[in-house]
Amino acid sequence: MKILVVSDKESKALWDYYEPGKLDPYDLIISCGDLAPQYLSFLATFTKAPVLYVRGNHDDCYEQTPPDGCTDIDGKFYHFKGLRIVGLGGSMRYRPGINQYTDDEMFHRIRKLRYRLWRNHGFDLLVTHSPAKGLGDAEDLTHTGFTALVKLLDRYHPAYHVHGHVHANYSYKKKGPIQHGPTTILNVYESYVLEIPDPVVPAKKSRRRHRRKRSHSPEAAE
Repeated sequence: MKILVVSDKESKALWDYYEPGKLDPYDLIISCGDLAPQYLSFLATFTKAPVLYVRGNHDDCYEQTPPDGCTDIDGKFYHFKGLRIVGLGGSMRYRPGINQYTDDEMFHRIRKLRYRLWRNHGFDLLVTHSPAKGLGDAEDLTHTGFTALVKLLDRYHPAYHVHGHVHANYSYKKKGPIQHGPTTILNVYESYVLEIPDPVVPAKKSRRRHRRKRSHSPEAAE
């Protein structure tokens, strides 16, 4: 499965200089936030793949102008061909804004997902705007990661965590993937192609009940 992950900066190669067929190789497109809704709408127009997104701290405009043809997975559990995805947008609260949270508020958002996580035996891919605390974040409040996300990773051990927010031109950027237990953490700036094995989808168990065969012996009739 080939996934195009975008975040924080619109790609000129995918927008200004787009060529027909450029998005054809991707099975799924995911936005980690802080992108113009018109950009995501453009991508959705020229791909057959679903376009999923969470909101960044600068995406308050999505309230009035949501990306057309895209699916909001912020605060939700999403299935795609056997891939179990959890989306949690926003950043640490540093000023008023509808897409900013305290750590306690992020814990509360995660608690709302507990039933879905239990029912689906965890998840495979975590999509956030901000990083987890100490795993690719920075010391300033704006770019501090969430402790709540660390707890989520430690409990469910997803294979991947993709996020944005900590831009590639920041001097404190952690280069390359970070490995946290079994989870590969990727800080995406502009775009990144994530290739993963196709998930193995378990066969659904039949709900048909087998009727017990009646005996016609004299003993059964008594």
